[in-house]
Amino acid sequence: MYKLKPFILPNSKKGFLNMVCEFLRFPDKIIRTKYREINLFDIDGKNIDKKVVGEFGEEWLKFTNHDDDLVEKGGREYFDILSDDMVNKTTYVLDIGCGTGRWTKYLTSKAGFIEAVDPSQAIFAADELLGNIKNVRLSQASVETLPFADETFDFVMSIGVLHHIPDTRQALHDCVKKLKKGGFFFVYLYYNLEDRGPFYTVLFKISDLIRRIVSRLPGKLKHFVCDLLAIVFYMPFVWAGRFCKLMGFNNLAKRMPLHGYQNRSFFMIRNDTLDRFGTRLEQRFSKEQITEMMTSAGLTDIIISPGIPLYHAVGKKT
Repeated sequence: MYKLKPFILPNSKKGFLNMVCEFLRFPDKIIRTKYREINLFDIDGKNIDKKVVGEFGEEWLKFTNHDDDLVEKGGREYFDILSDDMVNKTTYVLDIGCGTGRWTKYLTSKAGFIEAVDPSQAIFAADELLGNIKNVRLSQASVETLPFADETFDFVMSIGVLHHIPDTRQALHDCVKKLKKGGFFFVYLYYNLEDRGPFYTVLFKISDLIRRIVSRLPGKLKHFVCDLLAIVFYMPFVWAGRFCKLMGFNNLAKRMPLHGYQNRSFFMIRNDTLDRFGTRLEQRFSKEQITEMMTSAGLTDIIISPGIPLYHAVGKKT
């Protein structure tokens, strides 16, 4: 096993955190940055699409400028269903598919220690975003090659990741295995517009066809097209919704397509446009399907937030 040095946490009442585990195996490579050591593990496995991983690595290395206000606002939206018994200063957290580390950063001031893992080159973007924050360790690994023993963590999360894995159900099971009994698993999965009418269904089918074409373009061209789509596809709905709000028609604004972006910056809209149209592998789920997958993985007391982004959910491992 790879023996770890103690982590000194100034905010900890004990002055250090004794919950940090040893890796199951020694990293294939350790890279020292100006902030920390990053541990690189093999990402090979049956349940991974390396092209998708590479594309997301390129995406997150492009969109790294997530300021504190952006992280705080997004974090409040995602984690609205969490309570202090789920995440607090004694909680050992695993963030699977951390990307640029936005949501890792949001929780560093609330959790005890966080293991942030991503299979792509985005792990280096996370290193930059997290900077000198001490209560976090970064590792490059996939869901199948996580270097941690089962039933290690108090809280495991995977935000916007598992719907880009070939077998989402199996990946969710693999995530929950790392959770202690009595711990909590948090997930965000794309929803399938189950509660929307024909207009939304047609709009989604058109956008999905565009995604299948755009996602196969060369890197720079794909980025340019996605930026263009942010302007011509997203922004008209966003501007219309903002105008409705300005005129006092709040209910109408909420019924507008892409209403969740009405309060978001253009930077975030560009980022999500690339996320939406730039990936060749995307799956969507109903609330019932998400509940069933979580239950099958051994989770109970499942809460699915009614707020955006849809759907984010949390469950307890019994």
